[in-house]
Amino acid sequence: MGLLSVSIWLPIAFGCLLLALGRDDNPGMVRWVALIGALVSFLVTIPLVTGFQLNSAALQFQENLAWIERFNVRYHLGVDGISVWFVLLTAFMTVIVVMAGWEVITERVAQYMGAFLILSGLMVGVFCAADGLLFYVFFEATLIPMYIIIGVWGGPRRVYAAFKFFLYTLLGSLLMLVALVYLYFKSGGSFDIATWHKLPLPLSAQTLLFFAFFAAFSVKVPMWPVHTWLPDAHVEAPTGGSVVLAAIMLKLGAYGFLRFSMPIAPDASREYAWFIIALSLVAVVYIGLVALVQQDMKKLVAYSSIAHMGFVTLGFFIFSELGISGGLVQMISHGFVSGAMFLAIGVLYDRVHSRQIADYGGVVNTMPKFAAFALFFAMANCGLPGTGGFVGEWMVILGTVKTSFWLAALAATALIFGAAYTLWMYKRVYFGEVTNDHVRTLSDINAREFTIMALLAIATLWMGVYPKPFTDVMHSSVVHLIDHVQVSKIK
Repeated sequence: MGLLSVSIWLPIAFGCLLLALGRDDNPGMVRWVALIGALVSFLVTIPLVTGFQLNSAALQFQENLAWIERFNVRYHLGVDGISVWFVLLTAFMTVIVVMAGWEVITERVAQYMGAFLILSGLMVGVFCAADGLLFYVFFEATLIPMYIIIGVWGGPRRVYAAFKFFLYTLLGSLLMLVALVYLYFKSGGSFDIATWHKLPLPLSAQTLLFFAFFAAFSVKVPMWPVHTWLPDAHVEAPTGGSVVLAAIMLKLGAYGFLRFSMPIAPDASREYAWFIIALSLVAVVYIGLVALVQQDMKKLVAYSSIAHMGFVTLGFFIFSELGISGGLVQMISHGFVSGAMFLAIGVLYDRVHSRQIADYGGVVNTMPKFAAFALFFAMANCGLPGTGGFVGEWMVILGTVKTSFWLAALAATALIFGAAYTLWMYKRVYFGEVTNDHVRTLSDINAREFTIMALLAIATLWMGVYPKPFTDVMHSSVVHLIDHVQVSKIK
């Protein structure tokens, strides 16, 4: 087993161990086992970045073994500059989620922690898979633990939200399965994704494949108008579920565009780029306006995530190095910032048991340390220079200006709307006089919560001040992808 297999199966093994423990008579031991599993799984992923060869666009740390020999399905893993950071991000956010649920989750603790560790391994598998069927298995398998997390530990309407999440994402993925089977026969019986990249397909076939992949990945991002499952899922999910959903699971769809849609159907991708750009701009502008009128903090941040992911898909489909690299940086940064925003809401909800903005006011008077962290993450969500939230959006806007000034101007309105809805929420929740008895009795964050917030703040600040390590790793792979997409595959 290589590093990638260990990164996938180690958290799954710890998750299964927790499910085997499965009793609530010793929750302290369960929490420590979960934390050790998450920490070890994170440490295993670090050599993937430290040992990464920067000047190569090829898959690295590859493992290629026979799996289902009769159909030539292989257990083929590998990471390039596009996927390696997401393996690290997934493992890091799993540590954060385990720490965040330490005191909050008091029932079925083993199952809760186990579900997140298993989900972590499956999501790492999505980013590592170099075989089409293996990718599909991991991609679909991620639905199961998240469905359970929302359905068991969620809010009053958790069953409705869990079903909606599951059905939306499953139905979209069925068309992708048809596309994978077509490519299998077209390539002479191979599920190797790199082989599919070289297929000379006519535009008609590319178009069908492009929209089949679009059906799966647009729901996962989620793009407008198939975004309606996300606010419901976020509102009903427990805090940890919202963090993983925003920080990692939304990225699976955007990653799919880079791994499947663009390299397998490059001519169709260029032909229908206007369609993706139009939907992305609707997400950026319209969803930004929708976020402005939200009264529920979780819903506001959920709509904010849709607007920020619109930036990502916009950056991808302007086919420039700045745009794609900016989209990738935005994905990583959004993982830290949105995760922190949902954790901050969770801190307040655990104390007051309300997410309504109107139920707060003057929190800075009783929780000054927490309010300082919340302000930092609010600024990062606005795209303040010096934070990770700025770098990716700025790169996408710069890349878009080279394509069209007016597209860039429309995209830049996201910075205005982002500042409006984020600062409006912060002002009403944290500033002013204390007018609520619940707020008056609040206690500031403890050492565990401070550590979680500090780790995310350091990551966000690092990305904003010194993003070079991130862009250096992805540079060769992004350039290779652009060169591949610009060459016509029509025969």
